[in-house]
Amino acid sequence: MNLLIINIKKIVQVETQPVSFRAGYEMQRLDTLDNAYIFVSGGRIKGFGSMDAFTDSNPDFGCKYDTVDARGQMLFPAFCDSHTHIVYAGSREIEYIDKIRGLSYEEIAKRGGGILHSAERLHSASEDELYESACLRLHEMAMYGTGAVEIKSGYGLTTEDELKMLRVIRRLKETSPLEIKATFLGAHAVPLQYQKRKKMYIDLIINEMIPMVASEDLADFIDVFCDKGFFTTSETERILMQGLKYGLRPKIHANELACSGGIQIGVKYGALSVDHLEYTKEAEMLALLGTETMPTILPGAAFFLNMPLAPARQMIDYGLPVAMASDYNPGSSPSGNMQMILSMACIKYRLLPAEAINAVTLNTAYAMNLNEDCGSIAVGKKAHFFLTEEIPTVEFMPYAYGSNKIKKMFLHGQII
Repeated sequence: MNLLIINIKKIVQVETQPVSFRAGYEMQRLDTLDNAYIFVSGGRIKGFGSMDAFTDSNPDFGCKYDTVDARGQMLFPAFCDSHTHIVYAGSREIEYIDKIRGLSYEEIAKRGGGILHSAERLHSASEDELYESACLRLHEMAMYGTGAVEIKSGYGLTTEDELKMLRVIRRLKETSPLEIKATFLGAHAVPLQYQKRKKMYIDLIINEMIPMVASEDLADFIDVFCDKGFFTTSETERILMQGLKYGLRPKIHANELACSGGIQIGVKYGALSVDHLEYTKEAEMLALLGTETMPTILPGAAFFLNMPLAPARQMIDYGLPVAMASDYNPGSSPSGNMQMILSMACIKYRLLPAEAINAVTLNTAYAMNLNEDCGSIAVGKKAHFFLTEEIPTVEFMPYAYGSNKIKKMFLHGQII
């Protein structure tokens, strides 16, 4: 299918010379094109330019195409959500009440709640049930502008159930128009039956789960919850080394609950991203500086759990890149609305609008190894973008929090 969109008020995040990500002061760069058109062929961006130079006889357009008149509307690249847990069975609003009453994340986990509660419910759910509920969540996310999603396992905590989750994610990959990456997170928590035999569970992950995940080619990445009360740095290293042996690049849950050393371990093993980062100091920033590891902040989780905020402003001022993702999950961030994440980036973390847009598009695309296809408007990239309602400025996107400002969502150049 060929598609021509004309009279676009402004194309946002255009790139003529694509970059992998933006860091430090460069995160303030947000190139735009006013009064523009864009042409899509075969699901990819074929070209774009000013309407002043537009001619419908351009041979690049091909002989047949559909036309959309976007007068008054802006075009943005689709959001990229590089950290989610959207394959799950059931919600956890009762724990939400426990949080209101003052129980901490760790206290709820020790009582068998949290991740362990989700694992219990997932065990009883069929693959079809998990797939159908995840499809609904993906559609909801797409309607708020998300075009690429990383989905983790980690609510299985047994070999059988971890594989079940990853097979559901593979099925989503095969059937959803969104770009999807899969992450194996067997080291999300220690199951109740292994609470006094933690080493045995880690051995199970290393000797059974990882080889089986790899043999079925079920995951793109491997993740570990390297934090206080979960997995230590030495335990994390053992798991990551086995994952690397089987071709799984690391992505780390780090420093959500304490200065755990997870950021440094992630850098040491070439993690594509280290995520959460509420407890980040200068030593961690120095470890990240100049590396290929993307610091990824999850504003929804910090908001929902009433936790300290990661020092995003200081990270950028230090010269680091920053990505932001939703952490959509049933316990600590039950929303995949990336428009809200964009607003939180500005309101709570003091990012400028241009920095925030880079954080939820280009930098998050990098955080799931999709930057060559997603995250900006560039010739050759996949045609994942949205048209807004008639909004006055780019800055209006994060400013007007809570309302859906998307008029049309396009994936592979087709309206969904």
